[in-house]
Amino acid sequence: MAANIFRVGTGYDIHRLESGRDLIIGGVKIPFEKGLLGHSDADVLAHAITDALLGAAGLPDIGTLFPDTDAKYKNADSIELLKNVYSKIKKLGYAINNIDTNIIAQAPKMMQHITQMKSVLSNALEIDSEYISIKAKTKEHLDAVGEEKAIEAQAIVLIYKT
Repeated sequence: MAANIFRVGTGYDIHRLESGRDLIIGGVKIPFEKGLLGHSDADVLAHAITDALLGAAGLPDIGTLFPDTDAKYKNADSIELLKNVYSKIKKLGYAINNIDTNIIAQAPKMMQHITQMKSVLSNALEIDSEYISIKAKTKEHLDAVGEEKAIEAQAIVLIYKT
């Protein structure tokens, strides 16, 4: 069996949309009448990428590392949590090869924000934005996401031993 040179991880997150919250996805504040409900800023994209990185490295999930029962993570900036996890990955001797993601939202439209999201994420993860893919999808008006009650994100990452 080959040595652990490359490792892959997947991540997923979903949060309910609620009035009175900012909508932050990929570290970008998006103008919308609702935001995502969560203990932190509820950034589904950052959370999915964080869990994908943790999975690839064989570490506990985001909820274990940053529990919603801990007051210090109340309204936490998810990009800062992502940076924290990336630091752990680097200490284990890994670097990011690439990241592929999906944001699934019926509304608002995400396409106009993707370039800025990639910039925020590439700065946080110290990789060129060309190694980050963010795709925007809808649910064709099906389920809670399609009914504009929630937004979800999926991520897959490939890390390699440096």
